[in-house]
Amino acid sequence: MYPQIKAYLNFLWHSKNEHGVHSPFVFSLVTKCFYDKKSKPEYAILNRFRTTLLQNKNQISVTDFGAGSRVFKSNTRQIAQIARNAGISKKRARLLFRIVRYFQPDTILEIGTSLGLATSAMAAGNPKANITTIEGCPETARIARENFTAFGHTNITPVISEFQSYLDSVANENKKYDLIYFDGNHQKEATLHYFNSLLPTITNDSVWIFDDIHWSPEMDQAWQIIQQHPKVTVTIDTFQWGFVFFRSEQEKEHFTIRV
Repeated sequence: MYPQIKAYLNFLWHSKNEHGVHSPFVFSLVTKCFYDKKSKPEYAILNRFRTTLLQNKNQISVTDFGAGSRVFKSNTRQIAQIARNAGISKKRARLLFRIVRYFQPDTILEIGTSLGLATSAMAAGNPKANITTIEGCPETARIARENFTAFGHTNITPVISEFQSYLDSVANENKKYDLIYFDGNHQKEATLHYFNSLLPTITNDSVWIFDDIHWSPEMDQAWQIIQQHPKVTVTIDTFQWGFVFFRSEQEKEHFTIRV
């Protein structure tokens, strides 16, 4: 835990709000999206989706292909506890909704469905988007799929697959994604492998969001390598999430923003 505390203190020291941002693109994103405090009707849908999971006391057997859990000691877990401890927070779900509403991506890929809390936020952000969400654990994927149906999220295509197996198939299909949310394996080598595997899918306006970029010193290293990649022009560190943009018209620049 100590490396995370050190990373957070370093983040606080270097972070800024909108007053320290001189890029019009990033300034607009921060002020119109990150710092948008207005209530949205869709937040009620996200709350109901979350409540449904928090009230589910059934247990499932979780197959974990990633970095493991810092909370759970057993793979047999109560659905409500997964939603409470491992799911995206209410604040982050609302921010993810606003990001999708702001950029209006037509094609979205999520790596790591879990129980579908983040997926539902993106589906509500743009009901017309084509969302593909990948989950390696059949049981959590089943719960997510059932709730997608119950809440009428018809724009989501759930896929049960190990992540790299799916990405290898994507590489041969010439697909493009407007937004990718990486929340499946918080390890350096896996993260960098996903990054490199999906580079052929970018457009000039693609938005990539990496979760838990300061999960460990190794994830810190992965984030720094991603920032330095020649195809990456703009990155934003919000501590939990790292945003990556490939806008060729912008000079390479990194921002550290408090959200």
